[in-house]
Amino acid sequence: VAVAMAAMFRFAGYDKAKTFRPRRNHRVGTKRYELHKYAQATLGTGNLHDAVTLPVGEDENEWLAVNTVDFFNEINLLYGVVAEFCTEASCPVMCAGPKYEYMWADGTNVKKPIAVTAPRYVDYLMTWVQNQLDDEKIFPTQPGVPFDPHFLETVRNIFRRLFRVYAHIYYCHFERMSALGAEPHLNTCFKHFMYFVNEFNLIPRKEELAPLQELIDKLMERDNELFNRGSTSSQPGQAKQQ
Repeated sequence: VAVAMAAMFRFAGYDKAKTFRPRRNHRVGTKRYELHKYAQATLGTGNLHDAVTLPVGEDENEWLAVNTVDFFNEINLLYGVVAEFCTEASCPVMCAGPKYEYMWADGTNVKKPIAVTAPRYVDYLMTWVQNQLDDEKIFPTQPGVPFDPHFLETVRNIFRRLFRVYAHIYYCHFERMSALGAEPHLNTCFKHFMYFVNEFNLIPRKEELAPLQELIDKLMERDNELFNRGSTSSQPGQAKQQ
């Protein structure tokens, strides 16, 4: 999907196919690289249900790790398309419409949630994610090195926050994406993201999904019938989240 998007933007003469943050690659020859290639090949069939399902006999943490990196790269590319239009002036708060404002806190450098502009929030967020992906204690890459006992919670926190980038793009930059002809790619990337979130229950508090719940239901409606998957309905969301 990411490769197709990059090619599409170059073809359109709009060279914004660069990523917002450096792309993180899987090391060739490793188990994680093999899982990445498997995920890409399965994704190419167009069956998102199969694309997110844990391959038979594989370790769930390894699968989560591979896909966390891939979704980080994907969202990097998507935000890179609108980054020059997402400015301190145009987006003075990190929000998803008038009802949802996101406050920043990382629990280490910023312990008390603070209000920041959208570009600053995304900058903080992507740096925060990348630091965790680069931390061998959290995302070990050496064979035989165990994952931290709290690894799933770490992944959930990453996905919960990456969702907010999608929410901001849809609410504040959707017209720009449509004008570039990127709407189908945006929808496919987000749908893939939500399939993975649902498969592994990565955003347990469904009110977190409320800003895009209507879109989620619409994108998944046909597939829910095909695969007999349950509804993703949620309760009303909270006004501010951190």
